[in-house]
Amino acid sequence: MMDFWRQLDIVSPEDLASLRVTVIGVGGIGSPTTLALAKMGIRKIIVYDDDKVESHNLPNQFYKKTDLGVLKVCALANLVDEFANATIEARAERFDGSQELSGVVVSGVDTMEARKLIWTAVKFNPSVQLYIEGRMGAEIARINTVSPTDPKCVKWYESTLYTDEEAVEALCTARAIIYCSLMTAALVANQVKKFAHADPLAREIIVDLLTLSLIVNY
Repeated sequence: MMDFWRQLDIVSPEDLASLRVTVIGVGGIGSPTTLALAKMGIRKIIVYDDDKVESHNLPNQFYKKTDLGVLKVCALANLVDEFANATIEARAERFDGSQELSGVVVSGVDTMEARKLIWTAVKFNPSVQLYIEGRMGAEIARINTVSPTDPKCVKWYESTLYTDEEAVEALCTARAIIYCSLMTAALVANQVKKFAHADPLAREIIVDLLTLSLIVNY
């Protein structure tokens, strides 16, 4: 059993008991985020991904050498059980928009096309209470948090979308590093905690670890 007494004045398991969180994509953002949410005390977590763990995933994602060749969601389910004494619902499939979503949805995918597909599924979906989307490249992270049924939030979020062709492509050797993954996961988990407490949520958080700069917009 996990004893949460050291965090009770920050967030307690009772605060999180009713939350249902779906994490789509369990790579550099999704794998540490899922573990952080489970360690916080969230017990209703569903994860989607159809990829297997590869050697280039090990430096910046939360997997072990012994996970090589294993489906990410299965490897992550084992890690969560081991590290957080919790069970997640592992769905070894690519999210294609047909799956039902509810509660809090976290996007950890790495293409704009995949983000748009998820957005289509959550936009004006009354079952989805909150949408949190992480973007990460090199040492820069951006977290967008929106209420998908609020027209103003919808309009703002859609202004942040573009095509994959318009995206700035980082060098293959400058795309991801573990401390940026962990920071992004921490910020996503913090937004979930604030949501559970009904605290004000930052609409946009941008962190540049190279320049140590932070931008927060509400």
